[in-house]
Amino acid sequence: QVQLVESGGGLVEPGGSLRLSCAASGFIFSSYAMSWYRQAPGPGKEREMVADISSVGISIMYSDSVKGRFTISRDNAKNTVYLQMNSLKPEDSAIYYCHARFFNSWGQGTQVTVSS
Repeated sequence: QVQLVESGGGLVEPGGSLRLSCAASGFIFSSYAMSWYRQAPGPGKEREMVADISSVGISIMYSDSVKGRFTISRDNAKNTVYLQMNSLKPEDSAIYYCHARFFNSWGQGTQVTVSS
């Protein structure tokens, strides 16, 4: 079955960087687009898409809130998708999820906290 396992979250100061990883299994990774979503704490906070990358990495999209600061990439040989996050802000604090939308499958999430 499809499995997605995120890692790389943690506590970082404003302006710092983190690199998230998502290891995928159970499907032909190189054939499918992948996305990163996040969900901030608090009532009414919906899960929002952060970045999306096509199967071979040609087409990439970012939300306006992270454009220019975050970079999504993938290594199809390692069945892994990455999210490099630079110039982090407190409002980037959230649980970050990897998503294989063709299968509507989600990872367990990794917590990112940006605080001084």
